[in-house]
Amino acid sequence: MAVDVRVPDRVMTISLRAFMALPAPLQRVLAGRRVVLDGQTLAADTQLTLRLQARTVPAAESLPIPEGRVVVDRLSAIAGGTQPIGAVRSLPVAGLPGRLYTPTGASGAMPVLVFFHGGGFMYGGLDSHDAVCRVLAEQAGVRVLAVDYRLAPEHPFPAAFDDAVAAYEWTVANAASIGVDPDRIAVGGDSAGGNLAAGVALHAARAGLPLALQLLVYPATDATRDTHSYELFGEGFFLSRRFMELATASYLPDAGDHRDPRASPAFAEVPAGTAPAYVATAGFDPLRDEGEAYARRLADAGVDVELRRFPDQIHSFFNVVAGARGSRAAIDEIARALGSGLRSRDAARAAGA
Repeated sequence: MAVDVRVPDRVMTISLRAFMALPAPLQRVLAGRRVVLDGQTLAADTQLTLRLQARTVPAAESLPIPEGRVVVDRLSAIAGGTQPIGAVRSLPVAGLPGRLYTPTGASGAMPVLVFFHGGGFMYGGLDSHDAVCRVLAEQAGVRVLAVDYRLAPEHPFPAAFDDAVAAYEWTVANAASIGVDPDRIAVGGDSAGGNLAAGVALHAARAGLPLALQLLVYPATDATRDTHSYELFGEGFFLSRRFMELATASYLPDAGDHRDPRASPAFAEVPAGTAPAYVATAGFDPLRDEGEAYARRLADAGVDVELRRFPDQIHSFFNVVAGARGSRAAIDEIARALGSGLRSRDAARAAGA
C-alpha cells in the first residue's frame, strides 16, 4: 500500500517556510483563536504548523507501520531542513548502524552525546533526527553519536533497551578510537529516546561506568500513562492517544512489562551516582507530567536536576529545527545546556586534579 501523499514535499516545504517567515503578529492572526489550556498559550507558529499538517499529510498512526515510518521521516526532513555540520561519518556501534557528528573546527578528544531518537519505539532512525543531531553538535560543541536501535513491533521490549545499553557501553570501551573523552560522555534522546537514555543512565550508575550527563527531552517514563497531561493534551497537539496506544502495544505487548523499570524508569530505584539530568518538557504534550514527575523523582534521590518546561510548545518540537522561531529557540537552549553540562564536568575534573 502506498502512502497517501496529498501535497508534494516541495510544495509543503515552501508553504511551511512561507508561513514561518511571516511576522509574529500576522502569524497570530492567521492561526486563529488563541489556544489556552492549563494556563498556557500555544505558540502561534505551532498552531499554524498543526493546521497545515492536518491538511497535507496523514497521521502516521493512521497508516500501517511501514507507511507510517515513511510519513515520520518525511515530516522530519521538512521540519529539519539542511543544517551545517563540520563532519559526519557512518560507523557500526555495538553492531548497530550509527552516525558520528563532529562540530566545525573540532579536533582531539571531545565530549560526546550518545543519542537515541524518538518515535514511539516503532518509528524514526538516523535520518529522522539528522537535523537536530547536527544542531546539537554545532551549538553545544560536542560530538554526537546517533544510534539506530531495533524497532518494534518486529523487535519488542527489551530489544531497544538492550541496544541502548550496548551502544553506551561500546562508546565507553571505544572512546579513544572515535575521539571521545571518556570522562565527558552524555546520553540523551527525545520521547522514546529519552526513555532509553534515562534507562541507560540508571544502568551506568549501577554498573559504576562513567556518565557525565543525561539529556532527556520530553521523555516517556511511565507506560501506565495515568496523568493529567495525558488526558488534557491527548488530541489535537500532534502526539495523540491513538499513537501512544499503538506504541505501547507494539513495544510492550505484554501488559506485565508496563511497570518494568527498563520500560518505565518511573518505577526504577535511583542508585547513588546517577548522572546529573537536564529534563525538557513541552507544555502541550501528553508526556509532560510524567517527564516532570521523573525529574522530581531524580531530584528527591539526590540527583542534580535542571527541569525546563517550554510552555507554548508541543511534543515533537525538538524536530522542528528549520523555520519555527519558538521551537528553534528551545532547541538552541537545550544545546547550550548540553554544552554547559559537559563543560562543567570538565571544569570539575580539572579542579579535582
